[in-house]
Amino acid sequence: MILRLVPLAVLLLAPALAQAGDARAGRAKAIACQACHGLDGVSKLPDAPNLSGQVEPYLVKALTEFRDGTRKNEVMSVAAQELTDADIANLAAYYSGIQVEVIPPG
Repeated sequence: MILRLVPLAVLLLAPALAQAGDARAGRAKAIACQACHGLDGVSKLPDAPNLSGQVEPYLVKALTEFRDGTRKNEVMSVAAQELTDADIANLAAYYSGIQVEVIPPG
């Protein structure tokens, strides 16, 4: 039974693996994002979310939706227009790769 599920798992994971980006290229591209999100992915503005530590597929989905117009934000809808699929994958790889330490309130 488990051996039958392996090919299915490979098929389901293949698109995610194909989208895996280059974190180094993402860091270079993130310079354009740092005014709002910070180069380290920690927001500098109260209305901009923190990106560091977010899951890669979520970041790919959000950026793609901003670019395609299915998700709207005055700033992001414009900023994402110029992003290629590779740019989105690279940015997602970079920001998702930043380690975040969560410290619960004392």
